[in-house]
This record gives sequence, structure tokens and C-alpha cells, in this order.
Amino acid sequence: MTNEDNSEETTEPVWREQAVSRRLVKTRERAKERVQRFLDAALLLIEDKSSSDFTIQEVVERSGQSLRSFYQYFDGKNELLFALFEESVREAVADISAAVEIETEPLDRLRTFTFHLYDWCAPNDSEARRGEFNRLPITEFSWNLGMRNPERVGNVMRPISRTLVRLLDEAKEANVLNIPNTQHAATLLQQTVMHSWLFARVVDDTRSRVSREEVWAFCQRLVSRPSEVQAAAKLAVELCKDL
Repeated sequence: MTNEDNSEETTEPVWREQAVSRRLVKTRERAKERVQRFLDAALLLIEDKSSSDFTIQEVVERSGQSLRSFYQYFDGKNELLFALFEESVREAVADISAAVEIETEPLDRLRTFTFHLYDWCAPNDSEARRGEFNRLPITEFSWNLGMRNPERVGNVMRPISRTLVRLLDEAKEANVLNIPNTQHAATLLQQTVMHSWLFARVVDDTRSRVSREEVWAFCQRLVSRPSEVQAAAKLAVELCKDL
């Protein structure tokens, strides 16, 4: 008997492959439902406590599932929080992209990106809170995780970075910006927006906090033509004097 004959004899019947495939689909759907119940339970606890100070047992009880089931999907509480962080970023990308696509002018698209990213970084400071849950504890978790594992956080944030690079490329092609490296400019702009909120949290006087409009004014000059870079530096100095 040849190898080809052996191969034909060991091939699974089509009906069996279809049956197994249907079972795997159902199993996958059940797993996704169970995971979502754990995520929803954690979000409800965050809303109740206004913090991520909850236990795994509380999540298990709120979800109506077992502790054994929890550990089938998560290594621990930090993995659960990381999953919530990923979901938050996914929603942010969708929200920012939808808002940006409404605009047609390159600089208007960049401004909209900046405003919406600022709002997502400062979930409780924005006039209109985006998303369906209190993201502040998740934001704080992501900052702490970023200190320990920046690569992991960076991987999650990459879709936001790619969106910004694309917007800068469009503005450069439209000749409204003159920047040699849009990737580097995107890093500068994104870090400026996100860190402006982080440092604003240590300013007691809310009137001295940097607004999203001020952040955009600075970022616009930062990525504008070389003749305007000096003006951006001057603006940064003025903003620091107000802190």
C-alpha cells in the first residue's frame, strides 16, 4: 500500500469535519459569553466602588459563575483588568475614527483626533463622558502597567498610533504640515496629549490645568512648519508658568 493510499484512508469524512466545526463554533460562542459576563461584572463593581478595588470572588459572585470558570479564562485580576483596558482602547479607536471621518480638512481631522484622545485620557474631566462605564480606574491601571510593561501597553495602543500617523501623512501630503518624520511627530503629539492629562491630575487648582484646546494649540505648532517651532517652544514656557 502506498503512502497516497494511506493518506486517503485516514482522511476524515466530510460529515465528521462539519460536525466538529459546528461544535467548535458553539464552544467558542459559549466561551465568549462567559468571558463577557466576567467583564460586565467587573465593570459593575467598578461603577459601584469608583475604583478597581474589588476581589476575584466579588467578580465571580456578580457574574453568577464559578471560580473555576474564572481561572479557565483569566490568570488573575490583573489579566481581567488588562482585558477591560483592551476593550476601552478598542472603543476609543472606534469613537476617534468615527469623529475624524466627519471632518474633511487635514488640520480639522488632526484637531478632532487630539480632542477625542484627550477626552478618552481624561474620562471624568470631560464635559461629555465617552463610553458606557467609568474608565478612570482602567486608565490608572494602564498607566501603572505601562511603568512595568511598556511593550504590552504599547501593543494595545498601536491602533491609535497608526491612526495618528495616517492623519499626519495626509496633512503632509496636503502641504499643510512640513515634517520630515511623521512617525516621530506622531509620538510627540500622542505623548503630549496623554501626559498633559496625567500631570494635570497633580494640579490642585483646576483653573491652572491645561485644557484640550491649549494642548491642541501647542501640538499644532509642534508639528507645523519649522518657522513655527520656536513659537511652540514659547507657548510651552507660558503654559508651564501657569502651573
